[in-house]
Amino acid sequence: MTAATGQYGRLVVEGLLARGARVAAVVRSPERAAGLAASGAEVRYGDYDDADSLRAAFAGAERLLLVSSPELETGRRVAQHVTAVDAARAAGVGLLAYTSFLGAGTRPEGVTAAHHATERHIEASGLPHLLLRHPYYSDAFLHAGLREAVAAGVLEDGTGGRGLNTASRADLAEAAVRVLTGQQGRKSYDLTGEPWTYRDLAETLTRVSGATVAYAERTAPVPGPAGWLDAQVRAGALEHWTDDLATLLGRRPTSLEEAVRAVLAK
Repeated sequence: MTAATGQYGRLVVEGLLARGARVAAVVRSPERAAGLAASGAEVRYGDYDDADSLRAAFAGAERLLLVSSPELETGRRVAQHVTAVDAARAAGVGLLAYTSFLGAGTRPEGVTAAHHATERHIEASGLPHLLLRHPYYSDAFLHAGLREAVAAGVLEDGTGGRGLNTASRADLAEAAVRVLTGQQGRKSYDLTGEPWTYRDLAETLTRVSGATVAYAERTAPVPGPAGWLDAQVRAGALEHWTDDLATLLGRRPTSLEEAVRAVLAK
């Protein structure tokens, strides 16, 4: 699998090893992967911008998990993914699984543009493939700032009360492990957690912390990534929901209360 030293990648590698799978961890900086090697993974050098390195890294792979590049510029990101897909085909990979994004199957613009183009290239490649379409990670919204809301007694909401379909990295990684080590009955999965709202979050914070946390709508936008995320939620972009994640996990995804308890316990 690629990007094996990332937060998501490490979880997938650990899960695969726990199931007795032979894992080749493809990384750009092998010196950062000593922990993976010690756990039993074979560490291989591979760079999304170096086709030769990827062909060598993918050699002998029965199944490949291609984790999407963190590159933000759409053109370069697509080019990197194309390089990886073509290297997988040249190496004779048996199955290519790709971490895409919700909506990428139909939306060729905005946040899904690179994923849409990548999905099209994977389909055209002729490789047996699997698309794991992720939502936003829960920790983009459920983080240490919640402790500040508990201390202040107020949770401000700039999402207009719309729903969020986030999921934890751990659940998404477990889903990948299950599908990579099992039978693939489908070519794509839209993976979402159970929907929640900031009003639900305020009530959960109150229940978990034992302190009253009031819900307050915020009309003034906040700068930076947080403001951009708020706008996405207000537009309804995070309200699509399926039971695909629960089906792969064989259980309910991590609940809002479980996530909040974990954040407040840190």
